[in-house]
Amino acid sequence: MLYCILSTDVENSLPLRKSARPAHLRRLEILQNEGRLVLAGPFPAIDSSEAGEAGFTGSLIVAEFADLAAAQAWADDDPYVAARVYADVVVKPFKQVFPK
Repeated sequence: MLYCILSTDVENSLPLRKSARPAHLRRLEILQNEGRLVLAGPFPAIDSSEAGEAGFTGSLIVAEFADLAAAQAWADDDPYVAARVYADVVVKPFKQVFPK
């Protein structure tokens, strides 16, 4: 089943993001290589695809997991959580309707 992992950054998270980004991306690449990643990315703090020094306000990941507990465990183990990038992380079941 698909799950949505919606994270909200702490203020001024950019330095924390930069330090933990390589490890964070490696985990996402594993999901992608396993065919389980639907989409992933951050929310720029400004109205631009290139946030620059404005940084980000959070992230969204939609991926397949065996169940809610597995999705929550994966989210809890995110390097961004360990680096204290996120103030809050919410994991919910997700039903994809489009694209088909």
